[in-house]
Amino acid sequence: MTTNHVTVRHRGTALVVSGPSGAGKTSVCRRLLELQPGLHFSVSCTTRPRRADEMEGRDYYFKSRNEFEELVQNEAFLEFAEVHGNMYGTLRSEVEEYVSSGQGVLLDIDVQGARQIRS
Repeated sequence: MTTNHVTVRHRGTALVVSGPSGAGKTSVCRRLLELQPGLHFSVSCTTRPRRADEMEGRDYYFKSRNEFEELVQNEAFLEFAEVHGNMYGTLRSEVEEYVSSGQGVLLDIDVQGARQIRS
């Protein structure tokens, strides 16, 4: 008797927390990550200067304006926007590989970025 096995892969979900600057998105995301430890947090890119308490790869990927524009040209972003004179964007690599492997991904993005992702 032969048994065939079928592997079913489920796609993960991208959960978007969106709002204007200072609305409390980061606080909501931190709490969600505490409640759902398997959730991947999508680290965004920015051209703004790093603050003293921020770490590369944990809070943001800090890029020069030229580096950011090169990523835009290479279609590396799911969404990007200019906010208060600085660029912010969500890397495809921070979302697509996790969702395709069945994991949930949490995105903390502004209103402009959420509109781009929705469309």
